[in-house]
Amino acid sequence: MLLAEDDRAIRHALERALTLEGYAVTAVADGVEALAQAHRTPPDVLLLDVMMPGIDGLQVCRVLRAEGDRTPILMLTALVETADRIAGLDAGADDYVVKPFDVEEVFARLRALLRRTNSAPAGEPGPAREAQPGDRQIEGAGIRMDLQARRAWRAGRELELTRTEFELLELLVRNAGIVLDHATIYDRIWGYDFGPGSKNLAVYVGYLRRKLDAPGAPQLIHTVRGVGYVLREE
Repeated sequence: MLLAEDDRAIRHALERALTLEGYAVTAVADGVEALAQAHRTPPDVLLLDVMMPGIDGLQVCRVLRAEGDRTPILMLTALVETADRIAGLDAGADDYVVKPFDVEEVFARLRALLRRTNSAPAGEPGPAREAQPGDRQIEGAGIRMDLQARRAWRAGRELELTRTEFELLELLVRNAGIVLDHATIYDRIWGYDFGPGSKNLAVYVGYLRRKLDAPGAPQLIHTVRGVGYVLREE
């Protein structure tokens, strides 16, 4: 794992906690070092602070994604506005944690990211679900997905999705027409329920809607107040 955090106290605390959790951690203090280390020894997962001097976490993320690097990236951010969190997702990050954070939440999000890439920290197995014959492609509510190629289309238009967006859309497509509650979605996508105060799911649903919706086309993801979300064509 590569950890990039310019705050010395936070960096040392996280490095120690992650090491005790079983991760092999390389910790750096800025974006320049992060890029150099990622190129030198590609990590299994990156933990990037957004606000760093010189090259910030968003720029690191953009550079790696432009190079075709699909290593899972978890962002650490003190920015609490939805637009700021979306900027991180748009840069190619897979997930984010808002400061101040509980280290257990960081662990949970890292486990979820690593499960999706069939990786795990030392001593922890991380089997990935394999698509079965006939299960490579799924369709629902006008969405078509190729699970092995990790590609998705709406009405012939290909969607550019991050790893987490793809996983969320797959869950919704598999259950098209069925209302999924918040707890179920959190458990299936992140493996952890972050509680009623979390905005994480709402941010991802909002961003996924922006990518799915098209002028003149019906909205596909619907909010069921007090319950969750459902994918259906009106």
